Amino acid sequence: MNKYKIAVIGLGYVGLPLSVEFGKKITTIGYDINQKRISQLKDGVDLTLEIDSFEINKSKKLTFTSSLTDISDCNIYIVTVPTPIDIHKQPVLKPLIQASEAIAGLLSHGDIVIYESTVYPGATEEVCVPILEKYSSLKHISSNELNSTNLSSSKHFFTGYSPERINPGDKDRSVSQIIKVVSGSTPEIADEVQKLYNMIITAGTHKAESIKVAEASKVIENTQRDLNIALVNELSMIFNKLGIDTEDVLRAAKTKWNFMPFSPGLVGGHCIGVDPYYLTYKANEEGYYPELILAGRHINDQMGSYVVKEIIKLMSINNIGLLNAEILILGFTFKENCTDIRNTRVIDLVQGFSEVNCNVSVYDPWADSNQVMGEYSLELLENLNEGLYDVIIVGVAHDEFKTIGISGIKKLGKNKHIIYDLKHIFDSKDVDGRL
Repeated sequence: MNKYKIAVIGLGYVGLPLSVEFGKKITTIGYDINQKRISQLKDGVDLTLEIDSFEINKSKKLTFTSSLTDISDCNIYIVTVPTPIDIHKQPVLKPLIQASEAIAGLLSHGDIVIYESTVYPGATEEVCVPILEKYSSLKHISSNELNSTNLSSSKHFFTGYSPERINPGDKDRSVSQIIKVVSGSTPEIADEVQKLYNMIITAGTHKAESIKVAEASKVIENTQRDLNIALVNELSMIFNKLGIDTEDVLRAAKTKWNFMPFSPGLVGGHCIGVDPYYLTYKANEEGYYPELILAGRHINDQMGSYVVKEIIKLMSINNIGLLNAEILILGFTFKENCTDIRNTRVIDLVQGFSEVNCNVSVYDPWADSNQVMGEYSLELLENLNEGLYDVIIVGVAHDEFKTIGISGIKKLGKNKHIIYDLKHIFDSKDVDGRL
């Protein structure tokens, strides 16, 4: 391919940073169905706070659109739409399917479609490719078909897969600074995809042996982290019964060179709390029940309920009544210093205390109040007021809460109150409980 013209489909936490980097080098069009999002980006405004206006304006070859017509003459289509799970923990492929249908109508001979969305191994070729073929009337070329297909006489397209590795809120590891796994439907296309990403990835690329290998590498990255956190969460529950501070134990264990440091906590977000279910779904489909992975998921999914029960015990010990108790949760996003509220498990705390007739208030300087209301029907506090709360829970380790300090947080409570430090921000002697 002599000249790239890229369309990035989906301009969220993954697509926008990718578009901005490519737009510094080659003609790139960022496409999203959300017209409001497009208008904001044209004005240099990214409400996710991942990319500032200066970086967007530096991307001189980047334009934004919500019209498919504007991307019809591109020859590289990169799909970065979300792949969540439903209430039954099953993969939701609707955004991926809709994006594939939209792209298919635009494909021309020789185009490459690259998927970055997290999927189970085989999804690109089993789900996306048939859609692309059906609506484009072109033939997909893979390694298995190279010998049986006359490329000079057929109208065809290719695919690639390069799993996203964006870490929301991490300003030290931008998209260009994280090694990128790449793959293609043929060896030649894998080389082409690698060449494309090498234009912007300064950390380098790793070419996987196949699209399925690349897909699998993504889901096990976060499955491994999920299991490690589940282990530490279970250890923290054991240590709590033994009257041992988990942080003290971890600090001691870290002195060994090969100990892997993980901390207990709520496991949410768009990756760690979701990706394992894509792998377990495919495993079940193939007749294998993944016991260990699902056991880890069960532990992590019930941590919110565990924290609520522990705090209720502390309330009882400290003679703080449960009925109509005023509960303040500091933080709602799924991680610190980040606007992302997708799959936040802080909602488990909100629901848990609401079910026992407590009054729950949530304050988060990073979360967008309209998004929180729209997705969770929860109204965030606009300001913090002193002396109002029976229980204060530090739920997310935002820098703002560290700046407030333990003395400032204590002022938020009534004369008799409890502080539960879910994120281990403060010294154990200054709080009443923590994981």
